[in-house]
Amino acid sequence: MDKQILFTEKNKAELLDVESKQLGENDVKVETYFSTVSCGTERANITGNANVAGNSASNVSFPRSSGYSSSGIVREVGSGVKDIKIGDRVVVFWGKHKKYNIVPSKNVVKIEDDNVSFEEAAMSFIASFSLAAIRKTRLEIGESALVMGLGILGQFAVRLLKTAGAVPIIAADPIEERRKEALLGGADYVFNPFEDDFAEKVKNITDGGVKTAIEVTGVGAGLDETLDCMAKFGRVALLGCTRDKDFTIDYYKKVHFPGITLVGAHTLARPDTESCPANFTHRDDIKTILKLLSGGRLTFRDMIKETHSPADCKAVYDRLINDKNFPVVVQFDWRESV
Repeated sequence: MDKQILFTEKNKAELLDVESKQLGENDVKVETYFSTVSCGTERANITGNANVAGNSASNVSFPRSSGYSSSGIVREVGSGVKDIKIGDRVVVFWGKHKKYNIVPSKNVVKIEDDNVSFEEAAMSFIASFSLAAIRKTRLEIGESALVMGLGILGQFAVRLLKTAGAVPIIAADPIEERRKEALLGGADYVFNPFEDDFAEKVKNITDGGVKTAIEVTGVGAGLDETLDCMAKFGRVALLGCTRDKDFTIDYYKKVHFPGITLVGAHTLARPDTESCPANFTHRDDIKTILKLLSGGRLTFRDMIKETHSPADCKAVYDRLINDKNFPVVVQFDWRESV
């Protein structure tokens, strides 16, 4: 038997015993050390939102599970696995909040540098979503950038934009604590997008508008305000999952006439096996982030606000559902017996 966090019904999380999977010839078994909560996706899952990974209202069912970004130690390898060995420190992507993840070997990436912590490595897959969005904007060094929405993906975007050479970096969110976090992460300016003349303030400090933007709210009003801040020929990556389609944009005035590029940046909108300019594979983006962490050009450690035992999952997810100020980064520590 194994231990796994499951959303057993709407708004309910439990740590349960589950049957262990069989190890296939191309699989690896990883003992999880840390798994990271992906707030937006997991809130949508536990609340029964139909618009998750292509689901529709007719096929929403429970139990559901999540926990797709984790790290740990390889404990077993299948007979066909050649590039991963027992004892390797690895990132697991598309795994679960689970004591042991059995996944295809292609879904693990070695943590080559022992100085990269398991905690930071367990954030690298989620961070790769933000990195992919930045690549899709084709950011040039010295260009201005706006991050609209400062949840976990927005905070990663701020840090990665700084590493990529964006200047100035403007971060916007109505929650003051998140704006403070963005400043610590490298934002040059932070704003509440609901304040008067928000777009004009952004244009004033960017000489007429931002060149690139990462829209992470997934809300129509957030995209609308982002477009108000853009320079002519600006590029906007739509990273936030828009789970409500009922909104209106003046596309002629805000997209067509100024020549704005809107590009879908869901993490599955990328190549499977071979990276190319502006579109890297999951594995290559994870490797990039691990190298940036290893070289000291990027740090995530200060982003981790809470670490919990998986046994505390019910209280953690109750807060995720109900608390608008839920911390940006929360992790589960699986190293002790659960």
